[in-house]
Amino acid sequence: MGLFSKKEKTPAETVVQDVLRTKKGERAVIIANPETNVIAQELYSAFIAEGARPTLIFQPKKSPMDYTEDAVIGAIQSEPEIILSISANKLGKDRKAMEHPYSIDVDGKPQTFDSTFDYLLSGKKCIRAVWTPGLSEDMFNRTVNIDYRQLGERCQAICRRYEGAVSVHVTAPSGTDITVGVGGRKGLSDSGDFSAPGSGGNIPAGEVFISPVVGSCEGRIVFDGSMTFAGGDAMLASPIEVTVTAGFVSAIKGGEEADRLLKDITAAENEAASLAAKKKLSEEQGAAYKRNARNIGELGIGLNPAASITGNMLEDEKAFRTCHFAIGENYDGDAPALIHFDGIVRNPTIAIRYADGSSYILMEGGELRL
Repeated sequence: MGLFSKKEKTPAETVVQDVLRTKKGERAVIIANPETNVIAQELYSAFIAEGARPTLIFQPKKSPMDYTEDAVIGAIQSEPEIILSISANKLGKDRKAMEHPYSIDVDGKPQTFDSTFDYLLSGKKCIRAVWTPGLSEDMFNRTVNIDYRQLGERCQAICRRYEGAVSVHVTAPSGTDITVGVGGRKGLSDSGDFSAPGSGGNIPAGEVFISPVVGSCEGRIVFDGSMTFAGGDAMLASPIEVTVTAGFVSAIKGGEEADRLLKDITAAENEAASLAAKKKLSEEQGAAYKRNARNIGELGIGLNPAASITGNMLEDEKAFRTCHFAIGENYDGDAPALIHFDGIVRNPTIAIRYADGSSYILMEGGELRL
């Protein structure tokens, strides 16, 4: 990459040393695509320098609807201490785990996982992980070497604000006006501290996110930044207005990009039904995957000061003065879906409401109030 002197850490060294806090002898599996070869090689070398035992494996670029290669699943099943998915788009879906999901009690509650990666990370909690859907060399160089102490403090402060919350009201100049139920949910953070087993997140890091209670969201989301589609992320030429009724997308308005989003959601619904018809999913699973293709699965807040809105969601959702909502799968395991499409809302006002009727303005016109 050639942008860093020998006296300062490269982004790869920061990930290996500071984010993952790699120890000598630890096994690390790096899963990459030809498009992410340079970054993967830099990470491989950084692991070697720390005395770790890295393995680098390539597979073709995957879309959200593609399956991970069997050899890659085998590498994940070897349960290394660290797994990095350095993907040009997605890691891919786990065919066998979708057909026969893992079941395990997590914090005293039974959960199922349709991905070996998720099962090891969030179920058994025996790996540390990084995943980077859409990472570019330019983004890697610009957004990794940040103040992780400050980021961690901001993440902790926001997560504390979610404690005891019952709902979140989000408005924005573009027309967003939606209430999100969060009773019983916990704020989750991508703070860049992936040093403990069971921890992981994106590089670049920098967001706090929460899964809405399924069926709780009511109102309108107007995406006016960028959007994830089945074929990749894109800046929006015109806003996409999404009506949400009882937690699910009931209408989509706008220009060609709104039509594209509706087409991709419909394709996910149809694929879920097809998988059930082919007995690749049970009838119950197929119905759930189809229904949750319209679920509001995430509300996130961007916290990386080096990130900008560029049309690449991996970076866009970390940008200051933004929040994002996802359509599809959530992070609490009770809304499985074939898709997770993020969309950016600029300059939001975010009010957290509590059971006693009080509220806290977390963000006003895009400005954090911590």
